[in-house]
Amino acid sequence: MSLVQLEPRVDATALERELQQQLEGEVRFDPISRALYSTDASVYKIRPLGVVIPKSREDIIRTIEICGRFRCPITMRGGGTSQAGQAIGEGIQVDISKYYNRLLEVNAEQRWARVEPGVVLDELNAQLAPLGLRFAPDISTASRATIGGMIANNSSGARSVLYGKTIDHVLEQTVLLSDGSIVHFREIPRGEVPSGDTLEAACYRTVLGLACEHAAEIDRRYPKVLRRVGGYNLDEFVDQNKPVNLARMMVGSEGTLGVVLEAKLNLVPLPKAKAVMVIGFEHLLESLSAAPVILNHKPSAVEVMDKSILDNTRQNAGLDRIRNTYVAGDPAATLCVEMYADQKEDLPPRMQALEADLRERKLGYHYHTETDLPSQARIWSLREAALGLSMAM
Repeated sequence: MSLVQLEPRVDATALERELQQQLEGEVRFDPISRALYSTDASVYKIRPLGVVIPKSREDIIRTIEICGRFRCPITMRGGGTSQAGQAIGEGIQVDISKYYNRLLEVNAEQRWARVEPGVVLDELNAQLAPLGLRFAPDISTASRATIGGMIANNSSGARSVLYGKTIDHVLEQTVLLSDGSIVHFREIPRGEVPSGDTLEAACYRTVLGLACEHAAEIDRRYPKVLRRVGGYNLDEFVDQNKPVNLARMMVGSEGTLGVVLEAKLNLVPLPKAKAVMVIGFEHLLESLSAAPVILNHKPSAVEVMDKSILDNTRQNAGLDRIRNTYVAGDPAATLCVEMYADQKEDLPPRMQALEADLRERKLGYHYHTETDLPSQARIWSLREAALGLSMAM
């Protein structure tokens, strides 16, 4: 199921010429473009052989076919927001965010949307907002992260305690496999799994065979934590009574199994009311001890900022002002806790109950609550900007 096999030597001149002749999109092998695409949000740097910016599905298909013939590795770029080097590679970088980024269809009543994988999360949610809907995973890089990249990473975000991860919201996918075939991954009964000599059938046999053969080891070794996003999701296929959806294998596979051409996403309603509490702690471990207590109060989000992140916000005047408004003293860590409700009036008693519970257990030393939406946005802007600032530092 691997996309392409690595080959140490590629005829770059011939590959560039072939791509230029076959594609409508942009083909860039110049030094500046290669430098621009040699980094992502990680500390790594790998200069690619070249960059392709496809304009259409046909461009993507031709790129995979051509690179397959030249034995050239491919990296599907996404938004370049990956922090472990997943968005860089030595072969061809394929950037779908510029052109292949449309919202194709929305069904507000059934709460789903079909999208091209290059659409940026914030831009997608801006189009869905008039319908009172959104794509649930809300990562801190939402202003530049693409849905395709989120699918590759199995992104979660601040509100994963309520909504889960990307895998919980990808319903179907149209996927390009390494042999050029296009398949539709969706939930199907096990008795209807494709058979035969096609690569699609081989994909089903391989995944289900591995899940069955190693079921005991998967159960023993896969961490039972909410944000487990590392490795292939073989645990999704162990239960012999569950339907099969290979989209759940594609999610989190970091672009190694195929290219997502289209995705059908589950949508969730926008909250009617919300409030945020910033809690200061004298010790990081104390903040972690508070998390189970906070979860008993059914929050929509719990996000930590440790001292290193908080200290880095002092390097930016705007962030420092926000920090001084909502953070008291010099905490070793803060937790940002958010709650949703159907009515704004329901939130203050819940926040007060949370504060009282924490005080009784002697967890935390400062509790700042905001029900005002602009103030909440400023708090989250501190959290969202601090991570990027820390990486830059």
